[in-house]
Amino acid sequence: MLNLLENKMALSTTYKSILGIAFPIMLGSAAQQIIGLSDSVFLFHYSELDFAAIALVSVFYLIIASIGYGFSKGGQIIIARKLGEGDTKGISKSFYTLLIFEMALALVMFLFLRYGTDWFLKIFIKSPRIYEHSLFYIKIRAFGVFLSYAGISIIALYTGISRTRFIIYDSLILVISNVFLNYIFIFGKFGAPEMGIKGAALASVLAEGIGFIVFLIYMIWGGSAKKWGLYSIPRPDFKSLFSILRLSSPIVAQAVISLGSWFIFFSLIEIFLGEKALAISNLIRNVSLILTIPSWGFSSAINSLVSQLIGMRKRMGVMPIIYKTAYLNLIITMILTLPVVFFPSFTLYPIFGGENMTLIHDARYVFFVLLVILILASVGMVIFNGLSGTGASAYGMKIQAMVSVVYLLYIFVILKYFKVSVEVAWTAEIVYWVLVMTLSLRYMLTKRWHGKRL
Repeated sequence: MLNLLENKMALSTTYKSILGIAFPIMLGSAAQQIIGLSDSVFLFHYSELDFAAIALVSVFYLIIASIGYGFSKGGQIIIARKLGEGDTKGISKSFYTLLIFEMALALVMFLFLRYGTDWFLKIFIKSPRIYEHSLFYIKIRAFGVFLSYAGISIIALYTGISRTRFIIYDSLILVISNVFLNYIFIFGKFGAPEMGIKGAALASVLAEGIGFIVFLIYMIWGGSAKKWGLYSIPRPDFKSLFSILRLSSPIVAQAVISLGSWFIFFSLIEIFLGEKALAISNLIRNVSLILTIPSWGFSSAINSLVSQLIGMRKRMGVMPIIYKTAYLNLIITMILTLPVVFFPSFTLYPIFGGENMTLIHDARYVFFVLLVILILASVGMVIFNGLSGTGASAYGMKIQAMVSVVYLLYIFVILKYFKVSVEVAWTAEIVYWVLVMTLSLRYMLTKRWHGKRL
């Protein structure tokens, strides 16, 4: 049994401690982002058609992944609260409840991806060739949803108990496996068939399988399973399931609304501005995925830190730790972003170098828009996730829904009626983050979240 006093002493809110918790999560997030980036980069050098197709279908799959991730965030927040309360049995019970639910959800998503995407994607994709190649990818990628959902359940456990170090090693294995397998299956190396976009999907599934097996071995042999009572599977806890669903459902809705809006954004780019603008937007999307890696890490960390502080009855420490985390995130994000924005051809050459460097030149003005987006997002994501950590995820869903409506109306109007360029189209992201940051901070400063219960 954990000692509550030891937990209180263990939780530090210094910059070093925040970074210590967030850094492994950043790498875990980086692994997932690099998988998508790796698919895009290899396809960039393989086929312009496959590169265009991955722009839309990867965002679509990200929505599916975010549904499982959203439910895991609810489980993570509850596990962190149990840690703050010193409830070891509650940690084990919450983890298994989350894992069983995620596997049931994975089955539903698998069936949808295999048998429901033919008609669904046709609604949003204009080009028959892009539609066909998108289906090539998603039909194979569907098999990875079980591994993905199981993996994020385990990450939710380790993040909730603030034991995130092994995420670093597992993430490195995942990334290396994915890059190597992409090279083999996309181009047909070492006797493998040349599969193009199908090979990218297969490589991602196999890499996730390797990462999951490695994490499972660590749990068993590293002593975590014994320490946290994971050897004995508890009876189904419907009360814990209800708590996870109640807390997670708004988070899932937020993610679906947010990423769904992004998917529609890319669809509108293709419809109104054409394939060239879509290619530029795909380039910017891939760059932004890399540059938001710190934000994903700090956002996940602030979920756990805020929840633990509330569990330890230290509500007065919530806003200071949110401010510290936002400040750290902004500094690190800018260190990564400024060289890319001002010297894109030089910094991106190792990834996108070759005969298609003209695409980077064509996107030069969009990079300056991206700088403003990342300044706002690095602060806004932390505040918004701090709000979720308090248990006020339902209010967060309201913010997300309202802002997404404004976002989509803005992008539709400027594309359809004003015929704007691609860089002006991307200012929709600035509108989005200004509203999210303002509304989230306003709510947190009212202190209405003080009475929230999980």
